[in-house]
Amino acid sequence: MLSRVATFAIDGIDPRPVWVEVDIRPGLPAFHVVGLAGKAVREARERVRAAILNSGFEFPARRITANLAPASLPKVGPGFDAALAVGLLAASGQCRAEALERWAIFGELSLGGELRPCRGLLSAAEGALRSGFTGLIVARERAGEAALVDGVTVAAVDSLRGVARLLDGEDPPQPPTPEPAALAPAEELADLADVRGHQQPLRALEIAAAGGHNLLLEGPPGSGKTMLARRLPSLLPPLSREEAFEVTRIHSVAGLHRRGGLVTSRPFRAPHHTISASGLVGGGQVPMPGEASLAHNGVLFLDELSEFGRPSLEALRQPIEDGYVAVVRGQRALQFPTRFALVAATNPCPCGFAGSERPCTCGEAELARHRRRLSGPLLDRLDVRTTVQRATAAELAAPARSSSQEMRERVLAARERQLHRLAGTGARCNGQLDARLIRSHLAASAAARQLLGAAYDAGSFSARGHDRVLRVARTIADLDGRERVETDDVMQAIAFRTDDELRGAAAA
Repeated sequence: MLSRVATFAIDGIDPRPVWVEVDIRPGLPAFHVVGLAGKAVREARERVRAAILNSGFEFPARRITANLAPASLPKVGPGFDAALAVGLLAASGQCRAEALERWAIFGELSLGGELRPCRGLLSAAEGALRSGFTGLIVARERAGEAALVDGVTVAAVDSLRGVARLLDGEDPPQPPTPEPAALAPAEELADLADVRGHQQPLRALEIAAAGGHNLLLEGPPGSGKTMLARRLPSLLPPLSREEAFEVTRIHSVAGLHRRGGLVTSRPFRAPHHTISASGLVGGGQVPMPGEASLAHNGVLFLDELSEFGRPSLEALRQPIEDGYVAVVRGQRALQFPTRFALVAATNPCPCGFAGSERPCTCGEAELARHRRRLSGPLLDRLDVRTTVQRATAAELAAPARSSSQEMRERVLAARERQLHRLAGTGARCNGQLDARLIRSHLAASAAARQLLGAAYDAGSFSARGHDRVLRVARTIADLDGRERVETDDVMQAIAFRTDDELRGAAAA
């Protein structure tokens, strides 16, 4: 007898419908799984056998063949266990096969028959909706995650026995329990009220938060670079529902989403400098999202930038520019989204004290190696650059100049202006503007454009830098509530991008 059960394979972060076809025929007892099954799927034979027997069902002593279609799509992970077991029960007449036409199943089985959640549950629920299924059967433990998708009836089940009772009509579908938000709100994050001094870096932080711009903090050890960067999330606006879905989907596939509710605050990822290129941008034998994708719609913080491996840093160039990374494995190309704001902190030299009160002890060879780590193409993609100097004793004793709440209100107002101006373009902030959108959605006075052109002709920045300066100037105007970019906005943007020597050329 033949049965068909619908389930899903997670391909990158996208769901792919898979039909589990189970055929039972007379012959020597055997259980074969075909259809480009990975090791975890092949091992499912033993889990399914034990789960069926321990749930009180009969395991057929016949020749069993299970095919995972389409056979051209690799199947990895334990998410096919429940579909294989239910397909076997339906083919052997131990549960109703007719009910499988409206239900898809996604989950892992324990040896005792308990249904366990798997990575990518939110993607599976979206796949059920796209494939036309009215219901999805999942483990109760994380059923709230699947229930975030409107239009799909989610049945929360504890065991294989519960799945069979549901399909036989003995138990009605049990809706999942609503889950709380997955991350802490912005009010609980570290506050800028802890910062003393640093007037210019605070302004750079505000601009980066308001426009979603990439930021470079440079200064000696202990000057407060990391402290400032880790307080950036307290300035960022909350995620929209669409953005929250994107973030939750990625974190679910990566196995980081332990609770069922939507992620409500923007990700802040801070990988160690020993991370590999594939760990940073994604990859592996079974391609998984890297830190750049886990920071999607949030912040990727690279502390001690010059200590990261050159291949890892160079791998970031395309994700920063395009907003996605393409990973090719086995003649298959998978795309992972990477719309993040890059925040980097670095010392000015290996000893860390160049340009500070203490003398620099680095030799020319050490300085040359340090500069080679920070390639020109990568630095060209950093919109805002500022130096963080050690605070004075008077500044440390003085009260805080501003809090995150005060600055966040200005950031939110600027973001609202950007959302209104960029409605329908696909961009959500100034940092996501491409050359076409800059020309059509960025109004600047003639004097401002003349100043920017003069700075470009003086060699202050590249053609890419020209557009990035204009985007930062637009954000400065948004913070000040102006509809048009003026000369002062361009001057500030140039000052935050170029060194002192080039600033003079731009001003001239």
